[in-house]
Amino acid sequence: MRSRLALGLLLLATSFPVLTAQSSTPTIASKTAGMNRIDGLLPITWDAKAGKLYLEIPHFDAAGNSQDFLYTHSLPYGTGSNDLGLDRGQISEGAIVRFQRTGPKVLLVQPNEAFRSSSTDSAEQLAVRQSFPESVLYGFKVEAEDPSGAVLVDATSFFVRDAHGVAETLTHLKQGTFKLDDSRSTISLDSTRAFPRNTEVEAILTFTTDDPSKGEFVTNVTPDPHALTVRQHQSFIQLPDPGFTPRRFDPRAGYYPISWRDYTAPLGANLDQQFITRHRLIKKDPSCKTACEPVAPIQYYVDRGAPEPIRTALLEGARWWDQAFQAAGWAKGTFRVDILPADADPMDVRYNIIQWVHRYTRGWSYGEGVTDPRTGEIIKGNVTLGSLRGRQDYLIAEALLSPYVTGQTITPANDPMLQMVLQRIRQLAAHETGHTLGLAHNFAASAFGTTLPNGTSVMDYPHPYIALGPNGIPDLSHAYAVNIGDWDKVSIDYGYREFDQSAKPTEDTAALNNILEASQKRGLIFISDADARPLGSAHPNAHLWDNGADPATELERILTIRKAALARFGENAIKPGTPMAQLEDTLVPLYLLHRYQTEATIKQIGGLDYTYALRGDGQLVTKIVAPADQKKALTAVLVTLSPDFLTLPEPLLAILPPRPMGLPHTRESFPSQTGLTFDPIATAEASADLTLTVLLDPARASRLVQYHMREPAAPSLRGVLESVSKVTAERTDGGHTMSSEVGRAVETRALEAMFALAMNPVASSQARAITRSHINDVYKEITTAPPLTDTAEAIHRAALIERIQEFQRDPAKFTPAKPIEAPPGMPIGNDEEM
Repeated sequence: MRSRLALGLLLLATSFPVLTAQSSTPTIASKTAGMNRIDGLLPITWDAKAGKLYLEIPHFDAAGNSQDFLYTHSLPYGTGSNDLGLDRGQISEGAIVRFQRTGPKVLLVQPNEAFRSSSTDSAEQLAVRQSFPESVLYGFKVEAEDPSGAVLVDATSFFVRDAHGVAETLTHLKQGTFKLDDSRSTISLDSTRAFPRNTEVEAILTFTTDDPSKGEFVTNVTPDPHALTVRQHQSFIQLPDPGFTPRRFDPRAGYYPISWRDYTAPLGANLDQQFITRHRLIKKDPSCKTACEPVAPIQYYVDRGAPEPIRTALLEGARWWDQAFQAAGWAKGTFRVDILPADADPMDVRYNIIQWVHRYTRGWSYGEGVTDPRTGEIIKGNVTLGSLRGRQDYLIAEALLSPYVTGQTITPANDPMLQMVLQRIRQLAAHETGHTLGLAHNFAASAFGTTLPNGTSVMDYPHPYIALGPNGIPDLSHAYAVNIGDWDKVSIDYGYREFDQSAKPTEDTAALNNILEASQKRGLIFISDADARPLGSAHPNAHLWDNGADPATELERILTIRKAALARFGENAIKPGTPMAQLEDTLVPLYLLHRYQTEATIKQIGGLDYTYALRGDGQLVTKIVAPADQKKALTAVLVTLSPDFLTLPEPLLAILPPRPMGLPHTRESFPSQTGLTFDPIATAEASADLTLTVLLDPARASRLVQYHMREPAAPSLRGVLESVSKVTAERTDGGHTMSSEVGRAVETRALEAMFALAMNPVASSQARAITRSHINDVYKEITTAPPLTDTAEAIHRAALIERIQEFQRDPAKFTPAKPIEAPPGMPIGNDEEM
């Protein structure tokens, strides 16, 4: 048996050739002969016959690793939908990557920069690296190689893939199941380039679905909702040269932080290391102290696709930042803004860009960028501005001014609406550019008290400042502040001032601290998003879209302007020849003009003043808002719930017709419970709910309970609830007027808001208990009141009783009515960023 097996193996060996090592891999030159080669950081070669794109990796070290690169992906062609959030020009923040070769395979590896070691000991460094995972982003096969060690890989499928996560975004937004269709996707050669410091590859990608009925947002913006085609751009970038000094993050300075953990930091030292994000700016003369020339200025470019006069306004507003750099010791022209050269690609990482982006609906604008995650150095600033912002601002101005008076001609030269739009565009260009300089929002800036509201920082969200002329006509000539603000100069001083390093090439920590302490003494502090955006937030000065150091006084002023503008509002608010139904859309921003100043005023109620204090810096730590200020705020806010304030006059209602064909209802329209007709009751309810949702927020209610115990003169939750019930229940004009019907509707909305608070588990147990107690008090009051002779009031009272009884029977199963949704306010007047 053994001899037969041996003979069989011998015959098998002689019948087939012996398998040896693979034949030698071709050289890069022989593999790519006749193809189109583009030299650069990572050379690329296009095989037109096969439709393949090859990527050359010039060098690997002895361990099989290439040099590190910065890798990003972006959308040069977007979806044109604010709801989808996939805008033209959107770019990822950047990641460190390297190529790693093992035999015939090359991996693209992203090392873990979140966990590091500052130790010089290789074993300690290895211990940290081995404790946390890396990410292998892609795998390639070696197609050719040179004796020098350079290799060629087929990168077609790498670049023709959904690097930006479009399909994932569509799924997350419940737009249906979209998949990348390889047969309808390819490399886009017109924007595929290579340069000495970066390689840029673009692909046309088509995502398909068999069921487009789920994708309302996709349907709005695509010719055929079965197929959504965009372009994705991927970049490999040479890491910055040495010489950039990271600057420590300070919570008082107004910068975004980058963070990582240093696991070999000494015990007692911070494990989490934080630095600010900023551009590189180095003096030509290290010993220079004022008006210092930079080695290279910071250069931005404005999108050539922005039309005039918008384009000029963008240039003017973004250039304001040079004022701040001059105040920080730099020469004039250190920060520059010009029009993008005609032959430049805005996706090229070498260009800091301010892009003008079109969308189907208005939405946020934003400033972001590509940052070196090792140091916080900003490599590319990328601003995205929505084009519909100007049209919405124009609409607000039309509503306030009612400018189309018979016999008067409006031209660009005398158009007050256009001038207001351009004011806002300048301010917005500066705002979003500020984000790409590393700066966060400062939502306390409007309370600093300057001659012109919102003039202290372009990093706040500004509400247009509206004056009231002697003739009772609103004046928008100073709607937005001009030039960079005092706070902006402080923040740039902290982030970009370079101290004398000729003798001591290190950061001057004491000098940086002095900048912030001097700012504090002037009353200029920094309070950002987390303290301003939540409806129940406590800080009395951290607001979006407000004006003035005294929110209640400013609310009273805004209510006066609103009343004057509504008294004039009518046909003159729309151009001759426009459908009368357009008046409803123009009315929206005027009717809701008070919404954000009301929100700012409510934050005084149950408010806590505080700063981002450090031990020993002398700043205020915390202080409950003065009881008198809280009570003043409550008085002002309650006006927005009164029937007289919410009721529209009959002459105006008579000229608000149903919408004709071609002018459908949209999300920008008022709600209606009357079919096609304008509904003044639902409109009033929606406005009232805006106030009630913020005023009766569970966090605010819980603070009212606690702060009243700590400061007995401060308003109590019960007192606030009683005030709301009183103002919404009082009707002095009888039961058969529009004002009384509005009052009944708002009283119902207030009761529903109280039900919601009483059941909200986020509220403290005592806040819920007090609210339930107040609801019982309302029940006792209306059930023991004398009988009503007015039929409408009697029916309304019976409905309230029935609703409270339903709540009392089983609160756990009771479902409060949801707030009636008002037309969107943010971005108010424009599309504003995150």
